[in-house]
Amino acid sequence: MEYFEQIAAERRGLADLAERLTPEQLATPSLCGNWTVQQVLGHLSVPLTATLPQFALAMLRARGDFDTANDRIARTVAERGPDELARILRTKADHRFTPPGHNSLAPLTDVLVHGLDLRRPLGIARELPAAAVRPVLDFLVTPRALRGFSRRRWQEFGYAATDLEWTGGAGPAVRGPAESLLLVLTGRPDGLADLDGDGVAELARALQPS
Repeated sequence: MEYFEQIAAERRGLADLAERLTPEQLATPSLCGNWTVQQVLGHLSVPLTATLPQFALAMLRARGDFDTANDRIARTVAERGPDELARILRTKADHRFTPPGHNSLAPLTDVLVHGLDLRRPLGIARELPAAAVRPVLDFLVTPRALRGFSRRRWQEFGYAATDLEWTGGAGPAVRGPAESLLLVLTGRPDGLADLDGDGVAELARALQPS
């Protein structure tokens, strides 16, 4: 199954949000590494604007380090400013980019989780669409997600969403809202406060930097 309609809807929603944010909000640290809210928007715009030669050059300059190249190009695109980032996300919402070795679940995961990365620090609540969240949660507890999205130690729990019908994984129990499960399954400790179950303390240890 393909999820490009859900991806497009998420991109348009983020475009609308980008246009409403103040400079202070755009400069707020996100939940994603050292990126600000604006830099997360830049990252989400990268696959819609960057060409393969541009990314190849970034990789060359980073001496083959993907994370460094990704960080640099995201920061560069973010410098275009919120209006241009909103325009990119809106006009190219239907772009069908998928990372090598992945299907449309990868960009759907990316846009949902990064949306949380910028909304939660800003205190902007949003009910995530179950039709998008369920397949992403299913994906995040599979071996395929280990390529760039999750880690095996984060998958070794029995997860259950309390706000929609979904369970996944196997192991010590971890229960909570679907968006908090999305966060911990992608390595964001911010989701822990909303969770309960016998596995939460162990999961918290697993989420600590190695």
